[in-house]
Amino acid sequence: MATGGGVWALWLRGLTLDRAASRCAGSMRAPLLLRCPGQLPVCRQKSSVSFLSRPDRPSLAYNKIKGKNPGVVFLPGFNSDMNGQKAVALEEFCKSLGHAFVRFDYTGCGSSGGNLQECTVGKWRMDVLSVLDELTDGPQILVGSSLGGWLMLHAAIARPEKVAALVGVAAAADYLVTTFKQLPLEVQKEVEQKGEWKLPTKHSEEGFYRLSYDFIKEAENHCLLNSPIPITCPVKLIHGMKDEDVPWQISMGIADRVLSTDVDVILRKVGQHRMNEKDDMKLLVYTVDDLIDKLTSLV
Repeated sequence: MATGGGVWALWLRGLTLDRAASRCAGSMRAPLLLRCPGQLPVCRQKSSVSFLSRPDRPSLAYNKIKGKNPGVVFLPGFNSDMNGQKAVALEEFCKSLGHAFVRFDYTGCGSSGGNLQECTVGKWRMDVLSVLDELTDGPQILVGSSLGGWLMLHAAIARPEKVAALVGVAAAADYLVTTFKQLPLEVQKEVEQKGEWKLPTKHSEEGFYRLSYDFIKEAENHCLLNSPIPITCPVKLIHGMKDEDVPWQISMGIADRVLSTDVDVILRKVGQHRMNEKDDMKLLVYTVDDLIDKLTSLV
């Protein structure tokens, strides 16, 4: 459900002011949050969509805010786009702090070019790397929602010099593949013969997502949870225990597999998959804010 910019600005006013009040009086960033006394610290404006042109791949739609490092990059979930509530909330928060932020659409999704039916996990992985290489400078915090949580792990492996920290929200590493392999063998065989799998979901009007068998087979090449994951940066994993789409145990599996010793798993007892309730997003913003503090203090 879309939410008006004014509503978000009002919500973020309370969020940022509360956050600023919780800091010590000598905090370097509190004045940024309080720089407009009596006014909204951030007034959201509609930003025009920009496009990243690539010679050998479809163009990617994105919104970018220039600012300080570490920057933040939001990776949306499966069949989603860059206009979701979590992406917008993080954009407003980063804007209030003066930090760089990028949100974008994968190939075949939202306003980006390409055909969704021809997409693969590997192509979306390349999208993330294109965004990192072409649209960001310096260290970045990647925030991945669902499928984006899977892709952020691949990005951290491929670009360790650019990825300073990871925040997963219902991270769905390997999920599509493991779910398919849990089907009875006769069902898997039927999907192979028909060439299509209807994955049940309440997030589609049809009640399912259509996935090709080729998509699932290609996704197998990107599974990570069967061996140690060579990621050593800080990793924060937020997951709702009422998630009916991606079990919270997947976040536990990621935490167990990554080589980093700076790993936290935060479980929300009543959290749903999308984690877009007000308290859920407060937690997300606070988590990113704490990482910004931590990374800035190391410079």
